[in-house]
Amino acid sequence: MSLKAALFASLVASIGASPLRVIKRQVSELDDSYDFVIAGGGTAGLTVADRLSEAFPDKSVLVIEYGEVEYAAGVFDPPQVIWRGEGGDSATAFVFNSLPNPEVLNKTAFVMAGQAVGGSSCINGQFFDRPSKWDFEAWNQLLGPEYDDCDTKWDWDGIYDYFKKSVTFTEPPASVVAEHGYTWDLDAYGGSTPIYSSFPPFLWGDHYVFRDGFQELGAPVLEECAGGDKNGVCWIPTSADPVTFLRSHSGIGHYTAVNETRSNYHLLVKHQVTRVLYEQGLDHTPIVEVRDLSDDSIFTVSADLEVVLSAGTFHTPTILQRSGIGPASYLEQADIDVVLDLPGVGSNFQDHSGPGLEWNYTKPADWFPLATDMLDDDFLADATAGFDEVPARGPYTLAMANMALFLSLVNVTSEYATIVAKIRDQVTSGTAASFLPLDYRDDPEMIAGYELQLSVLADLFENPELPSLESPYATGGTALPLISLHTLSRGTVRLDPANHFEQPIVDYRTGSNPVDFDVHLAHIKYLREVFNTPTVKQYEPLVWGPPDELQSDEDLIQYIKETMVFSYMHPCCTAAMMPKEKGGVVGPELKVHGASGLRVVDMSVIPILPSSHLSAEAYAIGEKLEQAADLIIAEHS
Repeated sequence: MSLKAALFASLVASIGASPLRVIKRQVSELDDSYDFVIAGGGTAGLTVADRLSEAFPDKSVLVIEYGEVEYAAGVFDPPQVIWRGEGGDSATAFVFNSLPNPEVLNKTAFVMAGQAVGGSSCINGQFFDRPSKWDFEAWNQLLGPEYDDCDTKWDWDGIYDYFKKSVTFTEPPASVVAEHGYTWDLDAYGGSTPIYSSFPPFLWGDHYVFRDGFQELGAPVLEECAGGDKNGVCWIPTSADPVTFLRSHSGIGHYTAVNETRSNYHLLVKHQVTRVLYEQGLDHTPIVEVRDLSDDSIFTVSADLEVVLSAGTFHTPTILQRSGIGPASYLEQADIDVVLDLPGVGSNFQDHSGPGLEWNYTKPADWFPLATDMLDDDFLADATAGFDEVPARGPYTLAMANMALFLSLVNVTSEYATIVAKIRDQVTSGTAASFLPLDYRDDPEMIAGYELQLSVLADLFENPELPSLESPYATGGTALPLISLHTLSRGTVRLDPANHFEQPIVDYRTGSNPVDFDVHLAHIKYLREVFNTPTVKQYEPLVWGPPDELQSDEDLIQYIKETMVFSYMHPCCTAAMMPKEKGGVVGPELKVHGASGLRVVDMSVIPILPSSHLSAEAYAIGEKLEQAADLIIAEHS
């Protein structure tokens, strides 16, 4: 075990040292009731718990988490520090298979979600980017004029301060900046929360080849991409401690770092919230039903003020469906009594998807080091020793990537207007519904919501400042991902009707709207050209996927289907913030339509995919609930 791992072990062991930090493990340790009960101790859930317990020290908060306190290794930590914390060998993630996807050669995908105190912030790629401001302007459009008088706004001005508050950004040392050329704008940050981001002291030697190649294709290199403008080549910080470069996640930043001073903040681990029970009717706060994972026993917990669902894109809709809240026809099929017919629960499912370009350099260069140098015993030993130093150094300080191209469809292809016209035609011709999942393509509310989304997405694809393509770059000799940031296809997350406690049935339906393939095709044609730019071409890259002989659109679409990654593990949108009449599940204050005392605060509330990975947005959404906290208290006074 490394020095850092030993220090973390000491930290975890110390959790039981103070009575305020005793993690609850059984019902007998709980209070009789709590003011707030939060289902899910993940990225957003712990942010909410932290802020509520801080703002209202006389109100009690209970978080119920399926997983355990875990070490949560970084993406590229050395093997000897990848170990489990208090939970022993328990996993940090739910992993199961999706349904086969007929539009993509009947392939299935791994479905993955965090299962630990800290949720998906414990297992993600640590790529800490933010959406474009235009994503939130679209979100605000989807809410519609009926919420114009609501104080809680979801446009860029309404969310930006919560992004800034949610993270503490640390500037890298001057020597690191001089070596790597990192740029940033401090005005995009300013928080003091113990959720950290910074730039690593190390980059692979070929990191700049594709930055220059993208620039030679016409993409601007931006100083900062966290301030709302995000069309170009971006430096992206890592979610890591700026000294040790251990993963920074909400389990540490929003529980361990604060709970010693919060007698009103309790955490129950290894328990599953199964249902919310409206025994006194939908105009009362529900009771929370809980399953003890050690023996499958069931008990209930009372919330005096509110219940907050923060179990994530896959499990929040599952809790609602078990509770009788969801599409009535599906609930009846699952033999569940319908409490509230909300067709949008578990519908509107989206994830980033896309193929990749497979390639390698063939001309030797004097770059050092490259990722292949990790095969050298001396280099590996030095890398391991460097990570154990304080401050850390060397390649183990890296995560997924720190540079990426984000580019609008207008910049990617001259054919963007044709693609936009196809989207609009689906709305005007009345054919949009035919691309929806079978179990709700006849529902007028869901159709209306989807047609509105298509209209908004058509406008976004015409916007030269809103990225449609992401291509992160870390080092050579690997696939170059082509991630489609705004997809038109919609999937579902449904309770297993045969076994309500099994993992949900997830259907990505990638490519079910054929215009998505037009967008993927435009992306792959564009990215192919980077290998012909002067900077990249001088190293004689060999591209074998797709090979040069594949030139026709039909052949390239077949390649896209064969190599499609239809989940980049950025799932969202299954309890969308839209009007109920448009298939929405929650309103702008995150309240479930038609249900009292129940809110959703996680990535399921996003109505459409943003042009970013989801971690920073999850923190910001959790922070924004604080804006509604005074309203919550006032409502129940």
